[in-house]
Formats: sequence, structure tokens, C-alpha cells
Amino acid sequence: MLDPALCRQARLARDARFDGRFVTAVLTTGIYCRPICPATPPREANVRYYPSALAAAEAGFRPCLRCRPDSAPDSPAWRGTATTLERSLRLIDEGALESGSLGALCVRLGIGERYLRRLFQEHLGVSPKAYALHRQCLFAKQLLHQTRLPIAQVAHASGFRSLRRFNDAFQARIGLAPRELRRRAGDAEEALTLTLAYRPPYAWHALRDFLAGRAIEGLEWVDATHYGRTLAWGEARGHFTAEHRPERHAFRVRLVLDDLSVLAPVMRRIRRLLDLDADSAGIEARLREAAPRLPLVEGLRLPGTWGPFEAGVRAILGQQVSIVAARRLVTALVATLGEPAGDERRHFPTPDAVAASDLAFLGMPDARRATLRRFAACYAGGEAGDEPLAWTSLKGIGPWTARYAALRGTGHPDIWLEGDAGVRRALPRLDGADPAATAPWRSYLTLQLWHHDPRSQAHDR
Repeated sequence: MLDPALCRQARLARDARFDGRFVTAVLTTGIYCRPICPATPPREANVRYYPSALAAAEAGFRPCLRCRPDSAPDSPAWRGTATTLERSLRLIDEGALESGSLGALCVRLGIGERYLRRLFQEHLGVSPKAYALHRQCLFAKQLLHQTRLPIAQVAHASGFRSLRRFNDAFQARIGLAPRELRRRAGDAEEALTLTLAYRPPYAWHALRDFLAGRAIEGLEWVDATHYGRTLAWGEARGHFTAEHRPERHAFRVRLVLDDLSVLAPVMRRIRRLLDLDADSAGIEARLREAAPRLPLVEGLRLPGTWGPFEAGVRAILGQQVSIVAARRLVTALVATLGEPAGDERRHFPTPDAVAASDLAFLGMPDARRATLRRFAACYAGGEAGDEPLAWTSLKGIGPWTARYAALRGTGHPDIWLEGDAGVRRALPRLDGADPAATAPWRSYLTLQLWHHDPRSQAHDR
């Protein structure tokens, strides 16, 4: 439930910490804005507050062309309402309804279509297809504003199979024809350079150092203001470099991709890898309430990997060894089995490539090699799936490995690594507070405790 007084204070102050947590709809103009909109603030009597752009759009308002709500950080994807809803939102954001049917999505979720529709109506007030269409249109709007892609390519990149369907949907959801918006947008930068916003605070230095300490040569590159890596999505290949722009509370992402049809899910994966949609202020308020004596680093974000498979491989290779040793193993794996990406770059090995290798080039116990090959074979065959917490049924993968892969590979916010050595050493800082009281944000508690244990920086976490 939104607090109107708090929303009013945030919009009048243009407080970036509330960007994406609600939108302001203006009755006299019929538009909705971000709290940071630079336009002259409307009178409170003419304002209505909505928890999301989707809710404002369903109420008949169209997005502002100045503050561009399509560029705002998303509301937290993990709302604690229902695991099934959370997973369905993630799959839809990754293009499940653009490339498949609602029935196929329900098969992946293990539920019926009627039940999924009821979940969406109860929690979002719209159908799954209406939610997916809204996301497609907002992403298209962002591309029209920020790139020079031809409108036909914008439609393709946003998941529309027909230009006519795109024009009709965009007109209905945004209130303008795509060509009209492109005329108003003015000059833009190169075709695939997009701005991804976040809510401050954002502890970039901590995230950068974590990623830099584990960066794999040829796969990733990190410096004072940038993080980049090669990427694969299905058959598509590419790479990106994200530049931190703290003065804009955003990252400027330059992307090379050989198939624009997967652009939307790729950009959402980049958001997840950098944990751009976390509400740090809200999360840390919860941690302070539950563990008042724990010193917090403001703005700590979950350090992601490209996906669950990569996170699982890194976790297996990092079992009970130092960061240096784990990094050496992953580097050897990428150099030997990774597909060349040009300019001495390589992609992370596919599950098929790992499963087909004897892995003799990896200096580690035979049992761990067997675990890695078994995991890769199960993943390639679809038996492992993208939910790491279910991997403990595989021989050689224990709770710590599965939870670590969930934290880094899917951005799961509520992972408590109670058996982790670094967490155990830092536990006295909780001064008796119960970690369970910090749910559903125990991943961030884990990260805070790692930050307070210097020895955690010497072993793969």
C-alpha cells in the first residue's frame, strides 16, 4: 500500500531513491511520471499515485516523454507474494510469451493456465499476456528514445513478429505512433547503447572489486568504471560493456549482439547481473531493524554471473579452494572449451562442451571432475533446470553449492549460507540477532557479513 504523504514528499524532492517504486499520474494531462521528473510538479489535487507503470497504464494514463518511465528501474521482482508468480514474471521477462504460448509457460511452471491467470489478476490486476505486452511496449519506447535502430528493427527487438501488430499495440499502450515518438526523440547515440537506471545508493566499488577478483581473462573485463563480458543467449552471441555513471544513477551499456530478437531478455539479464532493480534503502532498513548492531555498507548489490549454469560451474570449481585457484580452473575451462568470440575473447563453455570433455586439463580431484561432467550433462539434457536449489539431488552438489549458485546465478534475494566459513566468522557482528528475521533479504545479509570478513576475499564465495 502506497503512503500518499511519503509519495508526495518524494516527488516534490525528486528523490532518486524512490525512482521505480511508484509513478505519479496527473489527471489534467493524462500522463504518468517518475518521481524524478524534471517537469513543474502538478498540484496534489490533480495527482494519483500508482505502484507501477503497469497499474497507471491500465488506469488509462500514458508515459511522460520527459522523464521516460520506460527507463526507470523496475520494482523489485521478488515481492514475497508467491514463488510461482515470481518465477513466472522472470520467465516472461526473459521472453517466454514472445517465443512460446501461455500453455507452454504453464507447463514449465507446473501449473494450470487458470491458476496462473488468477495469480496475475490478484497481484497485478492484469493477465499474463497483458503484462508481457506492456513490457514489450516500454522496451520498444526505450529503444526509440535511445537508439537509431529502424522502427522495423525496434519491433523485432521488442518481440513483435509483425510491424502492424507493433504499431497497433504501441499506439494503444503509449498513446503515440512509433514514428511520432521517434520524431520527438531527437538525436540519439549509436544504435545499441542504452542507459539502465538504478535507485541509489549503489556500492559500485564493492561490486567492482568482487567481480574483478574473479574476472576470467578473455571472458570478462573490469576497470575503475566499467564491467564487461561476452554473452550467449540461445544461438545469439555478443558482448557488452557497462560504464558506471553515478551522477545519473545509471549504467551506460554498449552492446554488440548478432540477433536483435533476443535484445530484450539480454538487457534484462544485464540488469540482473548488476542487481540494478534492488531497493537498497528498503532492504537495508529491514536489515537494520532485524540486526541493529551490524554495521552496514550502504548500497551493496548481489554480484551476478551470466546465468545459472555458469554459476553452478563456478561454484563446483570453487569448492574448498582459494579465489586464485578457482579463477585458474575457470580460466582453463574457458580457454579450452569456450567458443572463440574474436579479439582473443571467448564465450563461457556450453553444457554440451563440458559434458563431452574428460576435463583432464583441470588440476583437481577426479570426484570433482565427475561432478562437473554430471552436472553439465544433466543441464544439457534439461534435467537440472534453471532452479539451482533443486540441484542437491545431483551427486556431488550439496546445499552450499546450490545456494551459492542461486545467489549469483539467479539473483535470489533470500539465500542464507549458514555453513559458509566467512559467514560463521562474521556472525558475532550480529550480536545475537536471528538471521531468519532478515528474510526475504538474507542474500544481502550474507553479502554484508562477507564484506566484514577479510578472509572471505581469499576464498571463492
